[in-house]
Amino acid sequence: MAQEVRGVIAPGKDEPVRIETIVVPDPGPGEAVVQIQACGVCHTDLHYKQGGISDDYPFLLGHEAAGVVESVGAGVTDVAPGDFVVLNWRAVCGTCRACLRGRPWYCFDTHNAEQKMTLASTGQELSPALGIGAFAEKTLVAAGQCTKVDPAVAPEVAGLLGCGVMAGIGAAINTGNVGRGDTVAVIGCGGVGDAAVAGSYLAGAAKVIAVDIDDRKLETARTMGATHTVNSRDTDPVEAIRELTGGFGADVVIEAVGRPETYRQAFYARDLAGTVVLVGVPTPEMKLELPLLDVFGRGGALKSSWYGDCLPSRDFPMLIDLHLQGRLPLDKFVTETIRLDEVEQAFERMHSGDVLRSVVVL
Repeated sequence: MAQEVRGVIAPGKDEPVRIETIVVPDPGPGEAVVQIQACGVCHTDLHYKQGGISDDYPFLLGHEAAGVVESVGAGVTDVAPGDFVVLNWRAVCGTCRACLRGRPWYCFDTHNAEQKMTLASTGQELSPALGIGAFAEKTLVAAGQCTKVDPAVAPEVAGLLGCGVMAGIGAAINTGNVGRGDTVAVIGCGGVGDAAVAGSYLAGAAKVIAVDIDDRKLETARTMGATHTVNSRDTDPVEAIRELTGGFGADVVIEAVGRPETYRQAFYARDLAGTVVLVGVPTPEMKLELPLLDVFGRGGALKSSWYGDCLPSRDFPMLIDLHLQGRLPLDKFVTETIRLDEVEQAFERMHSGDVLRSVVVL
């Protein structure tokens, strides 16, 4: 039987979000209803609100979430009611050419729930952010979007793996292949950049250089494992990174801003045969120009990292276990916990740079 719950929607471009009653249908084949316990406030939600992703309003916002499976539809075997799960926005298909080649993190046919949640007042279909829509008491997802993890972890910590923290850690470990003794530079120290710092530290990097224009963010990066910081408002970051690496440049440079100028900095701040990882998300109009001879002559690898090249079933439980062992300080990413009706104010604090992550706790 369909249920009515509270959820935060973005009704139109740049309009304030508001709480509405939404209808969550019973799960169909391959689907699950999840009772949400916590959900992080991510920049992607703000992009939805601002119309930067699509104009398919109204959006049901929220996607960095953890909760408990309430019910499942026919054919679901990987999760069951009562399981504590972290939600992901890429349920892999298992049958596309990437999956069949043993590379499911590149799945070309990821999917979400078939049924739609709707507004109780009008019956209008909602577009769930990244196929999740977790600023709500309950949400409907594809069962493959649910990954079981150790229920000993706090929900407000676990949910962060659903997007930004996983993107940053994965950019370092999965995409950048950071290893013991490597030198790493991370350009941009918001949530994703700080996660890349934490991932590099976890992987055993000898030197982790954090670059940003905000001293507050640089100080936070130090708590995540940065050994050195560079304020690029005052200093040429390329020269600073080279100076800190014996004149050579870093083995891996992770660009967590998504702008042409910072990508160029990353390109020239790496060592010969070094790796550049782009995990910051550019906007459609941005263009990049580099001398092709430099691309050829410097060698190495230029990579993009989408969702940290993660496989949730592999990475989420591992990272939760590392956190519970005291080896990965995921709790440091949580600046504050808030209520559903405080999401609009959380967007304002995010825009001003006052928080690393606000997390809605239900």
